[in-house]
Amino acid sequence: MPSYLVTYDLSQPGRNYDELIEHLKSYGTYSHSLGSVWLIVSDKTASQIREAADAYLDANDKILVVKTTSSAAWRGLRDSTSDWIKKNL
Repeated sequence: MPSYLVTYDLSQPGRNYDELIEHLKSYGTYSHSLGSVWLIVSDKTASQIREAADAYLDANDKILVVKTTSSAAWRGLRDSTSDWIKKNL
């Protein structure tokens, strides 16, 4: 199954985005890699993932969903994130 990088800028500081976080976790195979960066595995398309997340975002929030390839480079990430990348990309 393909993996995706999901990143967002949330425009309302202090707003509760717990539902968005729970939604991203609902994909089952995920890594919360950096502050607003997630890696997920899904059989949905990037557009479908973005559309599903729209329900948890304000109109002025920004989101980017990118289907990943089998190539990645990183530094300084938690061991669990590094392991996730090695296993799922």
